[in-house]
Amino acid sequence: MISLSTSSTYPESTAHGFAYAAEVGYDGVEVMVGLDALSQQSHAIKQLSEHHGLPVVAIHAPTLLFTQQVWGFEPWGKLERSAEMAVEVGARVVVVHPPFRWQREYAVGFVEGIATLERSTGLRFAVENMYPWRAAKRATQMYLPHWDPSTEEYANTTIDLSHAAIAGDDVIEMAKRLGPRLRHVHLTDGTGSAKDEHLIPGRGHMGADRFLRHLAASGFEGEIVLEINTRKSGSRAGRIADLRESLEFAREHFRI
Repeated sequence: MISLSTSSTYPESTAHGFAYAAEVGYDGVEVMVGLDALSQQSHAIKQLSEHHGLPVVAIHAPTLLFTQQVWGFEPWGKLERSAEMAVEVGARVVVVHPPFRWQREYAVGFVEGIATLERSTGLRFAVENMYPWRAAKRATQMYLPHWDPSTEEYANTTIDLSHAAIAGDDVIEMAKRLGPRLRHVHLTDGTGSAKDEHLIPGRGHMGADRFLRHLAASGFEGEIVLEINTRKSGSRAGRIADLRESLEFAREHFRI
């Protein structure tokens, strides 16, 4: 199953994300809970899913820098509401970023807290790889307990290729370290710059094709979600073309 993140059609709405996914032929949708009010409403997401005949494979919790005010400022409350939405719309995965370094109290109990949420909800909280923030040739650790989820004992994790590009990580080696704990993939690309590029897979330097073939050969059974930046696609037709190119790339290289 190859799905599309609604963030891939930003700044258009969550509703547009579902419509694009259906038009291009994706198998499902990951909902990014963000500033779009629709993305915060379980009943609206369920209606979109049913209308387009596309399952919601994951809910991305509002744990990004620009979503800090969504659903309040209490981080555990955000995750609990994300879990509630996931249950209501039939998703089995909640994608979550590790805490920022200024969220020290949240970070202290993060690993065990995630495990507790998984036990109480029956959902997979797939902790995503992040990266050091780089400026003026200096890197700063901005995430706790670490930006690399393979350093902690999470039961479920996400690999994002654009994030790995910034960190200079080898995604195949990271996948090997994670083994069966890798449950979710944000398929995209990057060149290794300090910017979170989220390129069309194949347009960067991450070897997205080899990574997909590795996943297929290793028996990966999780979700592959295209999370790309189409803001520079130029037009609706350009956005459709970029979304189609991404889907075809994923299907070509991920063959079991």
